[in-house]
Amino acid sequence: MFKDDLVQFGNKIKSALLDLFPIIIVVVFFQVVVIHQPFPQIWDVLVGVVLVALGLMLFIEGLEMGLFPIGEALAYALAKKGSLTLLLVFAFALGFSTTIAEPALLAIAKEAAKISSESGLISSDSETLKTYALGLRISVALSVGFAIVIGVLRILKGWPIYYLIIGGYLVVMFMTIIAPNEIIGLAYDAGGVTTSTITVPLVTALGVGLANVIKGRSPLLDGFGLIAFASLMPMIFVMGYGLFWF
Repeated sequence: MFKDDLVQFGNKIKSALLDLFPIIIVVVFFQVVVIHQPFPQIWDVLVGVVLVALGLMLFIEGLEMGLFPIGEALAYALAKKGSLTLLLVFAFALGFSTTIAEPALLAIAKEAAKISSESGLISSDSETLKTYALGLRISVALSVGFAIVIGVLRILKGWPIYYLIIGGYLVVMFMTIIAPNEIIGLAYDAGGVTTSTITVPLVTALGVGLANVIKGRSPLLDGFGLIAFASLMPMIFVMGYGLFWF
């Protein structure tokens, strides 16, 4: 039993290292062939690679053991309960809560406040910086909550995804024209940082779980697509936040 567990653990570490292999090749190539310099603190680098592989393995294992099953189970239970209101409230709350806690969003909101202050767009006092960063985070989190609600309605109603995506990007293009230049790049980046380590597993599990439960829906055709909405809506909301703030 212990031997089998050890072999399984070794296989998972090996898989994680293989996933990291392309990154290692690129870094080594540019360091040795292009820059022609040895690696500084080579043992620290090697230990770091092993730790990253271990962390990646544990992260994937956690998704498979915890986040995916609980997301699908909640979607299944709420769909069986038959309450559209509860399902939509859960979808919004899931999108909002996972995004507001997203580490990538925390980092970019803090950096955006700092850069805006240095550029003279906002005051440099700590209270203003905190307010700006919090407002940005809340705007993005609200947008993702709203996006997940739209995505859930799409699954329930069977709406074609391309209508919603094309319509959404037309709105993005229009808002890009009228939004302050200082916020446009940040708004586009906000669409990427929302779909990271916490949000993606739970939102994907919700979509697949719903598509499995609802008669006439395909998990492959209808279960995916929520992440696209979670990337799209922050662009609109953050540009709207910029129109209000600036």
